[in-house]
Amino acid sequence: MIHATAQIDPNAKIGANVSIGAFSVISAEVEIGEGTVIGPHVVIEGPTKIGRDNRIAQFASLGGDPQDKKFAGERTELVIGDRNLIREFVTVNRGTGDGGGVTRIGNDNWLLAYVHVAHDCQVGNHVVFSNYSALAGHVEIGDWVIISGYAGVHQFCKVGAHAFIAMGCLVGSDVPPFLMMANEQHGRPRGINSEGLKRRGFDGMRVSAIKRAYRTLYMAGLSQTEALEQLALQAQDSADVRAMLDFIERSERALAR
Repeated sequence: MIHATAQIDPNAKIGANVSIGAFSVISAEVEIGEGTVIGPHVVIEGPTKIGRDNRIAQFASLGGDPQDKKFAGERTELVIGDRNLIREFVTVNRGTGDGGGVTRIGNDNWLLAYVHVAHDCQVGNHVVFSNYSALAGHVEIGDWVIISGYAGVHQFCKVGAHAFIAMGCLVGSDVPPFLMMANEQHGRPRGINSEGLKRRGFDGMRVSAIKRAYRTLYMAGLSQTEALEQLALQAQDSADVRAMLDFIERSERALAR
């Protein structure tokens, strides 16, 4: 299951039933979990840990040095979970010493062609990165986020769970959970991701509570302090609103407005 032309460092750890295609290069300090399939012409540099049952298409480049001028060759890692789909020409870089040291991608994510995930990013589970979307360094992406084609997220920004970033949208601030962001430049909130929530089993009461929280935050003409006071009251009856409130209170950047 390993092609004769693949170059695999003797110190790499390859799990059972791993397939590696022609001319792929697996460096030292790379661990690949059971059942993972790696296509031809893939380059994986270490230290990198990849879980089980991933699918990595041709010409992907994983675990390369971070594209950060402060990087001085310190030991850093890339950690990828299980059952991820990583398509053609995807690039994912390792972390930096002063950024936590680890770039991390969770489980069950889709990274479609030409996606870039920069150093020190933290990506959750069930995330979809459409073609040509990109994360700058130190970005955090919650579970079930969808990032549409040609969209980008500025460094150090956070995107909350279940958010939807529309095609070509440039995100330069923190995006609370459940929101939809649109506009090609300086993306702005455009309601909640109600269709996505329904597809994931959110019932009408949960969606209504999230819509009410959105109106409080963005449509009621309140200051952010006043809106947060109202959200605190609404959060008493809704775990989803509590998640929004917790995200906002932890935010260290400007909130998407």
